[in-house]
Amino acid sequence: MVSELLVSEVLDTNAMTALIVSKDGTVDFINKTYLYILGKSEEEVIGQHIGDITPESKTLTVIKTGKAIVGYNWSMNGYTMIACALPLIRNEELVGCFAYSLFMDILEAKDLVDNIMTELNMYRDEVRNLHSARYSFEDIIGKSENIEEIKYLAQRAALHPSITVLINGESGTGKELFAQAIHGASNRYMMPFIRVNCAAIPEHLLEAELFGYEDGAFTGARKGGSPGKFELANGGTIFLDEIGEMSLAMQSKLLVFLQEREFERLGGHKTVRVNVRVIAATNRNLEEMISQQKFREDLFYRLNVLSLEIPPLRERLEDIPLLVDYFIPKLNIELKASVSGISDEALGMLSKYNWPGNIRELVNTLQRAILLADMGAYPTITTKQLRFMKIKDLNESVISPQTLKSLMRDYEKQILTQALAETRQNKTKTATILDIDVSSLYKKLKQHGLTADNS
Repeated sequence: MVSELLVSEVLDTNAMTALIVSKDGTVDFINKTYLYILGKSEEEVIGQHIGDITPESKTLTVIKTGKAIVGYNWSMNGYTMIACALPLIRNEELVGCFAYSLFMDILEAKDLVDNIMTELNMYRDEVRNLHSARYSFEDIIGKSENIEEIKYLAQRAALHPSITVLINGESGTGKELFAQAIHGASNRYMMPFIRVNCAAIPEHLLEAELFGYEDGAFTGARKGGSPGKFELANGGTIFLDEIGEMSLAMQSKLLVFLQEREFERLGGHKTVRVNVRVIAATNRNLEEMISQQKFREDLFYRLNVLSLEIPPLRERLEDIPLLVDYFIPKLNIELKASVSGISDEALGMLSKYNWPGNIRELVNTLQRAILLADMGAYPTITTKQLRFMKIKDLNESVISPQTLKSLMRDYEKQILTQALAETRQNKTKTATILDIDVSSLYKKLKQHGLTADNS
């Protein structure tokens, strides 16, 4: 969209001339206004040496020195203009020069350029907002020894912006948080942070998503083609989440990219080179997958330059008070609640739980507890708001002779009873908490023999 905007609104406007010269001095592009002033056709200029077209051109000086020449007077065939010649850089290498000039007697030219630059800045800011890291190392809460050790390694990784990082950890441990923090603390922080969930994209679309595609590459392809995530992340970081879900065929293509740092768009033949840091993450055991021939060993070693093992919450239970204190104020704002804290007894309950869902499950638990406390007009979270967790005593047997059906029935009855108690028998609030309609609530109350006399 931005490139189309440049060509249609700036490069082809009557208010300015525009010229692109390659590194060897040949003309790659010239707009219609420049051709009119020269009195030549496009066929007479494109591919010719700029010295043969305009011997006084500043573009050759820019190509030789690599330095821009800005704001000089430029006269040609009776026209007086203000001109600029700028070096074109790709992958830190000079590849040509872009020169343009504005007519001094066309006042609206400045307004036009100002308007276009404003719009370009808007697109730039939009891209930066959409593809930027939101979290830093300050958002990684914890003082336990194992989390401090991983944070230190991640901070060291941030100082080396080219090495590939593999983040291992169970679901909900905060793998993306670490990836964003690494990006934000590196010298790539001003460039995009692009996340790709390899498990969420269908296999037949993943290649186009990562590497982009050309016009007509497949049925339904966007006219004009589309850049892939690697191109969008150029200069920044690409985060490949759930890398263990990637097929062997895609693993091979990713391996080639990691080796060469270049690729071709789907349906294209032009080689695209990019400078990106790759951070991959998985909750699967990749070494075990290698032995099962489900993951390429050579790709594993390419990704595993630096490995970060994020500890599960059950191995850092001493961090729970810090995490609770961190999340309660944030969740109060999100839920428009006013719960001031948590009781010691409730905090003790949280420390007895195994947390299979890790930090994500803790946040969800606090969300529900805050809602129950706020709707019941409790100033703090108490054990009453955590009964739904069914935390067993350490000495209590987890084996039950009951059938799964009866266990689920008993659990549903317990949840209904607790919700009614928390809302002081208010059926509308109870239905809202349980995310069911009121008629379904009454039906379930009847099934479990819970009367609705106090509604």
